[in-house]
Amino acid sequence: MRRFSVPEIMREDFSLAKKQKLRIIPLGGLDEIGKNLTVIEYGDEMIVIDCGLAFPDDELLGVDIVIPDISYLTKNAEKVKGIVLTHGHEDHIGALPYVLRSLNVPVYGTRLTLGLVELKLREHGILSVCKLKTVKAGNTIKLGSCFKVEFIRTNHSIADSVGLAITTPVGTVVHTGDFKIDSTPIESEMIDLARFGELGKNGVLLMMSDSTNVERRGFTMSESTVGERFDEIFSNHPHHRIIVATFSSNIHRVQQIINSAVKHRRKIAVSGRSMLNVMDVARELGYIHMPAGTLIELDDINNYKPSQLVIITTGSQGEPMSALTRMANSDHRKVEIGKGDLVIFSSSPIPGNEKAIFNLINELFKKEVEVIYESLSEVHVSGHACSEELKIMLKLVKPKFFLPVHGEHRHLVKHAKLGEITGLNKKNIFIAEIGDVLETDGKTAQICDKVPAGRVLVDGYGVGDVGSVVLRDRKHLGQDGIIIVVTAVDEMGNIISGPDIISRGFVYVRESEDLMDEIKSLVQGCLQNALRKNPGDHNGVKNLIRNRLGDYLYDTTKRKPMILPVLIEV
Repeated sequence: MRRFSVPEIMREDFSLAKKQKLRIIPLGGLDEIGKNLTVIEYGDEMIVIDCGLAFPDDELLGVDIVIPDISYLTKNAEKVKGIVLTHGHEDHIGALPYVLRSLNVPVYGTRLTLGLVELKLREHGILSVCKLKTVKAGNTIKLGSCFKVEFIRTNHSIADSVGLAITTPVGTVVHTGDFKIDSTPIESEMIDLARFGELGKNGVLLMMSDSTNVERRGFTMSESTVGERFDEIFSNHPHHRIIVATFSSNIHRVQQIINSAVKHRRKIAVSGRSMLNVMDVARELGYIHMPAGTLIELDDINNYKPSQLVIITTGSQGEPMSALTRMANSDHRKVEIGKGDLVIFSSSPIPGNEKAIFNLINELFKKEVEVIYESLSEVHVSGHACSEELKIMLKLVKPKFFLPVHGEHRHLVKHAKLGEITGLNKKNIFIAEIGDVLETDGKTAQICDKVPAGRVLVDGYGVGDVGSVVLRDRKHLGQDGIIIVVTAVDEMGNIISGPDIISRGFVYVRESEDLMDEIKSLVQGCLQNALRKNPGDHNGVKNLIRNRLGDYLYDTTKRKPMILPVLIEV
């Protein structure tokens, strides 16, 4: 792995050729929360902003993660000059291990962001061949002959987050990244609103801005308010063992838990692989601080009284295999949870996870565990700007054209309306879909083209090998089960043995013997007739069984199990 430092200012001038149109191409992050990836293209050069993943919804059975379709990038690989990252959350960096295998270009990010990227690339065994280049807020880098990228300090739910100001031959493009305006941030430095305002005074061609919290009025609460609430909870529960579940990447939140633990003279243990890994990286880079002796091994927790302990863990989203879920189900090897414990959920539910979270909370209550979660107490604040903060950013930057990003369709529409409220021309606001090409020559802009875009499903070690047909079959199996019909025949088409009927997920055989007998009789009749007419046409026989048996089972049970006929020639 090669890691470089980037000079604070790159002063090279662009060598401008014939003026062409700038193309903005989102390949993810629109009409969805996740897999953020945007391409900026001019002539024969491209840069990529972020490279994230999304987590599967309930329809993607068995799928582990979802990444953007980068076929447009791989087709134009020689044009890509680099990937610039806004921060270290999974929805912005999670696809890098997959993308860099086919698009090995330099990756630029801040220290913590690249620290988390290194962790991911090391796990995938490709760190040594990747080119990571460290930047910091205030740096400007040159990519190719067409682009300069300035990194601007922002506030978010992870340290070292930045927005981007991209100088192009036709004008400046601002990408806010994920942000909020926090007047009392944990890292002590506010978002650089002055720089955003300066860019606005100088003239901004296009702005792309975070739309996640556009539906929330007012301002997002400061992260520091959560620390105050932790102190209050710790004070009110002096005899409880305290277990806090949060996102492993929320370094600021973890630091505040540590601060409260230290203040109340408690030792800290950590549970969950991702939490351990991220904390190791953050401590090594100096983003998490604690007095010596505060952190103990999970194996040693029984050496301390409950009142002396805080356990920081993963599992705030109710993930089935997470540390907290295993504690609740009494499956954790090192932590037995029960009466006398206090569990704090310091996170908000990712859409779609609500049921899993509340199932987990219910299990904890069954164990007589005291539980505090967001709807009962202010133990979580968002890292995204609410409507008033979004208005401030729009007024500061004053873009000629506006492209809302990072949100579902309703978020993009409502953010567009905020743009109108702040004085932008409605004709200059674009609501795009992934794959849309927004072209501008600096004077006008329009969505005029579309490139291949979509989602690639990652299932285990397989990337892109799970498609609609596989998902359909999984859904089918999950809903109605499978019937397997096994028959042995000779080369003349005579039945040697069977048919044997195997049912999985359809009916309980021992309680459905009459139905099994009817199925066997029907299949036997189909086999005898079909094999007599054409003993060598096994595919035809199988299709006949599928059709006849499928019709019979639907008429009888109103269910459509998958039917798998197997003919064995002996």
